[in-house]
Amino acid sequence: MNFEKISNETLESLSEYFDELIEDASHLQDADVCYGDGVLTVKFGKEYGTYVINRQVPNLQIWLSSPKSGPKRYDFIDGTWIYKHDGKSMHELLSEEIPDIVKGPVAFDNCSYSTREK
Repeated sequence: MNFEKISNETLESLSEYFDELIEDASHLQDADVCYGDGVLTVKFGKEYGTYVINRQVPNLQIWLSSPKSGPKRYDFIDGTWIYKHDGKSMHELLSEEIPDIVKGPVAFDNCSYSTREK
C-alpha cells in the first residue's frame, strides 16, 4: 500500500466534493473548505461546526474530528477507511452527518476509496 498516494487522493477527493456541496447550499454562505499539507478543514459556520480530516503518516491512518460524533481514527482496510470500533467507513459516517448540514442528499460513495473491495 502506498499510504501517501491513497491518503492524498482520499483527502483531495473529499475536498473537491465538500466544495461542490457548499457551493450548492445557499444557506452556507460563510462555509469554507481548506486543504493543504494533509489536512482538510471544512468550516460550516457557528451553527454546524468544523470538520477536520487529516492523515497521520506514522500510524498509517486518517483521523476525523466531527462536531457531531467526535474524533475517530480510520485504518485503510479492504480499499476504504474503516473505524475499527464500529466497522463503519469514514464515507458512511459523512453520508450520515452531512445531509442535515447541507439540507440535501450527498454522494460520498462517489469519492476516492469510498467503497469496500469484495
